[in-house]
Formats: sequence, structure tokens, C-alpha cells
Amino acid sequence: MRALRAQTFAEVRMTIRRGETLLLTIGIPVLLLVFFSLAHVTTTPTKHRVDFIAPGILALCVLSTSLVALSIATGFERSFGVLRRLHVTPLGQRRLIASKIASVLVTEVIQVVVLSVVALLLGWHPRGALSGALMVAALLILGSAGCAGIGLALAGQLRAEVNLAASNGLYLVLLLLSGIVVPLTSLPELLQKVMIAVPSGAMADGLHRILGQGASPSISDWVSLAAWAVLAPLLASRTFRFD
Repeated sequence: MRALRAQTFAEVRMTIRRGETLLLTIGIPVLLLVFFSLAHVTTTPTKHRVDFIAPGILALCVLSTSLVALSIATGFERSFGVLRRLHVTPLGQRRLIASKIASVLVTEVIQVVVLSVVALLLGWHPRGALSGALMVAALLILGSAGCAGIGLALAGQLRAEVNLAASNGLYLVLLLLSGIVVPLTSLPELLQKVMIAVPSGAMADGLHRILGQGASPSISDWVSLAAWAVLAPLLASRTFRFD
């Protein structure tokens, strides 16, 4: 347990010290939140644009940290031989993966606080009360586990440069199609169903329902996120290569 805790703290410190990671996890989400809340470049189903954009950007925080930043950093650590050295320590493979997921959750707490403050300054009026806050936390945790599993699976199989391109490409596609800044209802019906089946789409849909409508996430949202939260980390732990 001490090894897991120490590695988790080390991962958080390294994340905070990387300028490019801070840009991806804090800078870009804040810029997107401000831009899409103030600029009328897309239609939104809410009277105030920020009431739709803010929940989607919270989902984007999970995507940027759990999948993209984690995958890219881990991919280069693997390429440089760092993970090969950690593999032979008492930490082991499963605790290494667990520490990376735990560090992601800590980073996301910081993101949620920062983004929520900015959104409130822009006039955001979240709904859901205490029960909604608990459901939001559950959605973000499940989504984080699923996205982290996907990111680690990519980092453990692809070369660092290929993984960099794949992670950034996936980030752009999911940003545009997951209902984060563009409502899912504006997409074809088949594509809507596909996006609800991926973690980012299910998260965004659930957050919009809670924070935008004061309702509960759909059964499809919960099932999709729960399945990814279990299966993706399991896949990562079984397929991850240290060299």
C-alpha cells in the first residue's frame, strides 16, 4: 500500500510540473469553456450557453486527463525505459496502473474546481442539488477509469510517436462528436447511439441531464460507463508491455 501511495504522489507531482500537460488539462478546457460560452458558433438547447457548455467541458476534463495526457506521458515513459525499471521494483504492474489511475483522479479534482469557478463566473446555474453532485462524482469516476484504461492500453501497445498521434486524433474526434460542445441531438440517430456507447459520450450525456436538466442519467449512460470502467483497465493490465 505504501508503494502505491508513494507512486501516486509521484505521478501527481510529475503531472503538475509538465507545462504541456497543464495546457492540455487546464488551459485548453478553460479556453474552450470561455469561447463556446460566449461565441455563438453552435446552437445549444439551453437559454444560457454556459449551462450547456459547462457540463460538457467537465466531461472533456476527464477525456483530456484520463485518456490523452495519461496515454502520452506513459507512452514516452515506456519508450525511454522508465517503466521497465519500475516493473522490476516491488510496485509491480497492477499497482503501477492503479497509481496512474489514482493520480488522474487527483488531477481531475483540481480541474473540476477550476472549471466550476470559471463557469460560475460566466453565469452558470447548475442543477441537481446534493443528489446530483453525488451522481456527477460517480459519473466522473467511472468515466475516468474507463478512459484511463483505454489510454494505458494504447500506451502499452503503440510506439510513443504513434501513440501521440492516435491519442490527439481520438481527442479531437471525441471532442466534436461526444456531445461536449455540439449537442448529440444534432447528430444522426445511429451516431448518437454509438457515442453513448463510448465513455466520453455517456459522461457528457449524463452530466447534461444532471446539471442542465436536474434529471438522472439514463440507464444506457450508467451501463456504458460501468462496462468501460471494468473492462478497459482489465484490458490494459493484461496487454500492457513495459518495453
